Formats: sequence, structure tokens, C-alpha cells
Amino acid sequence: MSSSLRIACLQLNSGNDLEANLANVAAMAREAAAGGAKFVLMPEYALMMDGSGRVMRERALAADGSPALPRLCALASELKVWLLAGSLTLRTGDERIANRSFLISDGGDVVAAYDKIHMFDAALPDGKVIRESSAYRPGSRAVTADTPWGKLGMTVCYDLRFPRLFRVLAQAGAQFITVPSSFQRQTGKAHWHALLRARAIENECFILAPAMCGDHSGNRQTYGHTLIVDPWGEILAEGGESPEIVYADIEPARVAKIRSMMPSLEHDRDFDLPV
Repeated sequence: MSSSLRIACLQLNSGNDLEANLANVAAMAREAAAGGAKFVLMPEYALMMDGSGRVMRERALAADGSPALPRLCALASELKVWLLAGSLTLRTGDERIANRSFLISDGGDVVAAYDKIHMFDAALPDGKVIRESSAYRPGSRAVTADTPWGKLGMTVCYDLRFPRLFRVLAQAGAQFITVPSSFQRQTGKAHWHALLRARAIENECFILAPAMCGDHSGNRQTYGHTLIVDPWGEILAEGGESPEIVYADIEPARVAKIRSMMPSLEHDRDFDLPV
């Protein structure tokens, strides 16, 4: 396990033009690699972002991720970086699409894939209603993967509000948990920082949360404020509200140190439910 790791989270303002988004991601990833990053992370909907479920379905990638996923694999191999494709939208066997996160090694191999489990079906404070379940097919399996720096757990955006998933990942050995997101601006202002810090503190792990930012087609607004949080809940790096690369140098060994000080992951107890 390496003693130090430079993380680079790409904070994007993606639209619904796949080629333009791919070009932007490639340029930012090259800049991040030149800046010393060994792990580059993209947010949710990195290559296709539109507030319309219809548009997202129509422009979803093939079930195998082509043509975008092979190009991301080639990019990771070219730059010799690990790459998190925060999420890609893929066609499935039914009318709904999958919102899938991919972890790609520095050799260009897909080492893990995770389908977002929790669907954002909610009404925002301004009355706007979003029903992800009408367009997306939820996943059903928690996912971890081995990296050169330790075990990584995968989540996507709205999963952040479900602590049990994070607990399961941490107790399965995850030292890092990724939270690629396109958090709504209204809810982001209220909850983003608090939830990410809480998940890091509860599970004594690094939280890596690359975020979408700005205004998007289809009347969608995202919060930005990419965060990298350490196992003690300290914010190591934070983005603003515009596209940028957010860097942090982290020490993976800090996870073991914090967990030895306060071994709360070993202290869960079964209990009777309220009547």
C-alpha cells in the first residue's frame, strides 16, 4: 500500500453533448495527471447531463458503455492513472436506464461497476418534483474494489442519505468511499457538507465526492462544492461553484490510525425494534 496519494476530483458542468463532455473530461484528466494525481474522479452524469428523463433515455449509451467507456479506459491507460467514471447512463433490458459508476485501473481495465441503488424521488423546497425511478432502474448490490491504496467502496449521489450502505461498505473493509454526485442546488446548500462529513466520521474513512456544478439543460441546477473528507471528518479540499480540478494529498494509513483510536466499526450491536 502506498504511503501517499494525490487525488484529483473533476468538478464539471456537463451538458447533453457527449463528444463535448468527453473532450472536456480528457483535457481536465490530462491536467490532473500532469499535476501529479494518481486517482482521478468524475462526478455523476459526467458525460451526459440533462434534466429531462426522456433526453437521458434517448442519449443513453449501449449496455456495454460504448462508445464512451472504451475511450475512458484508453485515457486511464494513456495517463497511467486510476479513473472513476462517476456515472454513465446505459441502456438495459427494459425501458429504464442504469446509472452506473465504473472504476478503471491505470492499465485501462474496468475493475468494478456499481449501479446506483437509491432513486431520488422527491419534491424540492421550490415545489419541483423529481422522479428518478421513472427513468432509472435501481441497482441491488453493494460494491467494493481493491486499489493500490486500499479497498474502495462505491456509491452515487442520493445514496449519501442512506447510512446503512456506507456502514456495510466500511465493515466490508472500505477505506475510501466514492460519492460522485449531481446534487441539487437547493438541497446541497442545506445538506451536502453535513452528510458527507457525517458519513466520513461514522465510518472512519475517506470520502471522495466529485460534484457537478452550475446550470444544465432541462432546467437542472447543481451545487458543486466537490469535497474530499478525511476519516476524522476534516475537509481536506473543497471546490467552489464553477468547473475546476480539486486536489488533495492523502495518507491512506490515517484510516487505520483513526479506527484503532476509536474502533466504532466493531461496536455495532443488534437490538430489538420498537413496538
